[in-house]
Amino acid sequence: MTEIKICGITDRDDALFAAECGIAALGFIFYALSPRYVSPVKAREIMAALPAEVAKVGVFVNQEIWEVERIADFCGLDFIQLHGDETPGYCRSFPASRLIKAFFLQNEQDLETLKSYPVQAVLVDSRDAGRYGGTGKKANWELALKAKDGQRLILSGGLSEENIAEALTLVSPAAVDLNSGVEIVPGRKDRGKIRRVVQIIESMGKGDGNGKIFVK
Repeated sequence: MTEIKICGITDRDDALFAAECGIAALGFIFYALSPRYVSPVKAREIMAALPAEVAKVGVFVNQEIWEVERIADFCGLDFIQLHGDETPGYCRSFPASRLIKAFFLQNEQDLETLKSYPVQAVLVDSRDAGRYGGTGKKANWELALKAKDGQRLILSGGLSEENIAEALTLVSPAAVDLNSGVEIVPGRKDRGKIRRVVQIIESMGKGDGNGKIFVK
């Protein structure tokens, strides 16, 4: 079945509720310019309360390698998600089995760039006015479908209870990443929306058959 990641976690109770719903992974944003930024100290406190089976993902944007490594070690991250303009060489500084790289696909040529990145999975998202994700805008699903060729795919970008069924039908990713579509305000989650999204995904039982992404 399609795995679910909830990103932009800043609140302990939101994180625990998501875990109770069977969410596979939670994302913590360490990019200071994001409205969903969480400090490493607070993130570590939240993560300490989570069940061991929930994958803890740190989200970084164009940050120094040493800073990413420091936060990953301090928080005990299971996965590192690079959501900026990081190069393949930059990505090789981290174990591929722990790495997720976000891409903002605009044309067929962009698909070629995916092949040079050593990662556990690629995440297709949307970008707007310099914002690296969390825009609430839908990604290019047609290109996302093609990105599955040889890659585990996480689909992101404006996913919500209104369009998640269509996304699973058309793209059938290995995982989905929800953020603004399950929020009350940036950084605070709407538990009713999370519950309904989980119910929709469980009822469909979709998945691309390429295996799990969030395996620790």
